[in-house]
Amino acid sequence: MATGGNAELLALSGPRNPYPGKLGVIEDGAYADLLVVAGDPLKDLNLLAEPDKNLVVIMKDGKIYKDARAGAAPTMGSVIE
Repeated sequence: MATGGNAELLALSGPRNPYPGKLGVIEDGAYADLLVVAGDPLKDLNLLAEPDKNLVVIMKDGKIYKDARAGAAPTMGSVIE
């Protein structure tokens, strides 16, 4: 919930909120930036030094740019919609 509090603050700004969708949640129709890391980056920050190897899922604005989970379709270089 690192961004949940910030999303709540932006929602309070009403019409000044620059994001039209839901923020701070992972659900259909929400804007989401998400990294799924193979390991615990709080214990080993070096995991982020090798993103090709250790970032399993990359999502920006609710669109998946990489999904290397077992059984997932190849995604490098294209956005999954």
